[in-house]
Amino acid sequence: MRYSRRGAVALGLAAALIALPACSSSANDDGGSSGSSDTEVEVFSWWAGPGEKEGLEAMIADFAKKNSGIKFNNAAVAGGAGTNAKTVLATRLQAKNPPDSYQVHAGLELASDIQAGYVEDITYLYDQEGWKEKFPKGLVDAITVDGKIYSVPVNIHRSNLLWFNPATLQKAGISAPPKTWDEFLTQAATLKSKNITALSIGPGWTQEHLLENVLLGELGTDKYTGLWNGSTDWKSAEVTATLTKYTKILGFSDLKSAAADWQPALDKVVDGTAAYNVMGDWADGYLKGAKALKFKTGYDVVASPGSEGVYNFLSDSFTLPVGAPHKGAAEKWLVECGSIEGQDAFNPQKGSVPARVDADKSKYTDYLATALAEWQNPATKIVGSLAHGVVANNAFKGEIDTALQIFVQDSDVAKFADAVAKAYAANK
Repeated sequence: MRYSRRGAVALGLAAALIALPACSSSANDDGGSSGSSDTEVEVFSWWAGPGEKEGLEAMIADFAKKNSGIKFNNAAVAGGAGTNAKTVLATRLQAKNPPDSYQVHAGLELASDIQAGYVEDITYLYDQEGWKEKFPKGLVDAITVDGKIYSVPVNIHRSNLLWFNPATLQKAGISAPPKTWDEFLTQAATLKSKNITALSIGPGWTQEHLLENVLLGELGTDKYTGLWNGSTDWKSAEVTATLTKYTKILGFSDLKSAAADWQPALDKVVDGTAAYNVMGDWADGYLKGAKALKFKTGYDVVASPGSEGVYNFLSDSFTLPVGAPHKGAAEKWLVECGSIEGQDAFNPQKGSVPARVDADKSKYTDYLATALAEWQNPATKIVGSLAHGVVANNAFKGEIDTALQIFVQDSDVAKFADAVAKAYAANK
């Protein structure tokens, strides 16, 4: 199946969201600001590490220029992909102690919060700011639940990327990065003979990030999407073969000495002790920013093996929690997140492309220019990320996380496939 932009995003996000009941107990039923204190705003995110922190700070600076009377409380919690932050946030939401706004991945990751009544309907902001005409229609359709919208997307990221240091490949006598995972395994043997780790890896979520892109590269877009809607059997021969290949790929990684987060895993590519790292395009912000490397000479990137022409996407967004202590200020923050100025301040630093269709393209250079062109190319096939909250609800994903922790240690393909198949059946 080839996805149109509208249809692809909607398929990635909307199917289960649309099925959700409209059970949010909005505290804004009159459709406007509560008029509560606007003197400060607490914004909760997981953007505390190099690369992502600079992007957030750039948007905060633009927010401060427009809202000089509001004190900004950056409540970022460190931990790649929000692993630690989500635990802290869940405790606060359950205790009815929400921040004024919190980060969430657009997609099924927000479904449980909508069901629990933790977030407000902010459709009135979309009407006020004209956002329904400024974001891709498919994206707006996808984040609309029973006619209501609960988050503001600030960016579009790409998951399926293979980062490398050109000098390391040259030293190893490798002319180009692999186009298939079989080719990767052939190169990996060569790299091992030269005492170079073929693939650096980080904590559990990066192992899941790798898994989704091995599945994508081996199964193709239709069958990959079928893993999340039930049309692809996790215990089929082709998925079994792909999971077996995943274990072989891990065998050429540094799993036993995995880095504590994605940045130190990438550092091994930078220093030449590892050849490749599969990571999202936030790596671009880190490599050109914190590491001060030049694109194409200091670092380079291609689509992960088997996924050329495919955009495995995710989107960061911000919400308005029910009971936000400073609702008026939180609304101003959300307006910043959805503005041209905010997105153009944030995305070039973060290593992502804008969610808006009318952002200033001149601000996106090197890798980001290529990414923006590919995202906006109607021929690009689009699928959604597992590791970053697009295609699986929190309950299903949580069970995959648990099974994967065991799988990367015991390599028992049949046991993992059976566990995920049962998890899908229980949480679909």
